[in-house]
Amino acid sequence: MITSKTSFLALIGNPVSHSLSPIMHNAAIKYLGLDLIYMAIPCKNEDLEIVINSLKKMNCKGLNITIPFKQKVFDICSEISPVAKKVKAINTLKLTHNKDWIGTNTDIDGFIYPLKKLNLVKKNSLILGSGGGARSVIQGLIELKFSKITIISRKRNSLEELINDFKNDIKIKGLLYTNTEIDDLIQKADLIVNTTPVGMKNTTNDDELPFGKSFWNSLNSKTIVYDLIYNPSPTPFLKFCDKKGCMTIDGTQMLIAQGAKSLSFWTNGLEVPFEVMHDALKKYL
Repeated sequence: MITSKTSFLALIGNPVSHSLSPIMHNAAIKYLGLDLIYMAIPCKNEDLEIVINSLKKMNCKGLNITIPFKQKVFDICSEISPVAKKVKAINTLKLTHNKDWIGTNTDIDGFIYPLKKLNLVKKNSLILGSGGGARSVIQGLIELKFSKITIISRKRNSLEELINDFKNDIKIKGLLYTNTEIDDLIQKADLIVNTTPVGMKNTTNDDELPFGKSFWNSLNSKTIVYDLIYNPSPTPFLKFCDKKGCMTIDGTQMLIAQGAKSLSFWTNGLEVPFEVMHDALKKYL
């Protein structure tokens, strides 16, 4: 029962109406018997600092941060974990007793969760997009010991920044989506990861597939395709790749694994039930 003593956790982003995080988190919270609730709060770009600082004055224990704020919340943190500093992206905030925010990143653990069982050492990967999500993916691929990463993006500035930040850690290359090398790279890729919001439910993008359908003419059936989007499941991109014969992975396992890691962080190391969270999501996916 919710009372005046009940604390809350929240997801902050834009959009958040598609998010299933409240469903899985509240299932885990109920299972663990915690006096907490989890909700999703939409936030405009210009309101971010006001919203997050206002939550300090309420009964808030922690926040998840999603698109487009994973890099923008650095300025409001008094402490940032080494992994979040490395990838320059924060997806989890925890409020201290002194009402200061601690920032960390659980996306990396979430991303690699469904890939750990596959033998991907010294493989090649393509990453679609150069935002905050791409940073966590790059770090995850480094931890999985990939040999080479190529990033494809529409945005030259963020592409160059990514290459500069990770060039000492792995062989990495960035290409604008119009580059003529891309057909060959798609054909030879062992893993393709979509970090763009294209295909996400309730977005206004006209394309169903990242960079358009004709972009994927050279896709190889032996390629593993991983879309970080989990709603809808599968995305139009994964449906397309499945028809091509590819092994496909949606963002569901990443969502649960990073969420479980966040909930453990907020509750000072409690063991969080992955299967309880997964079962709660089944009827919505």
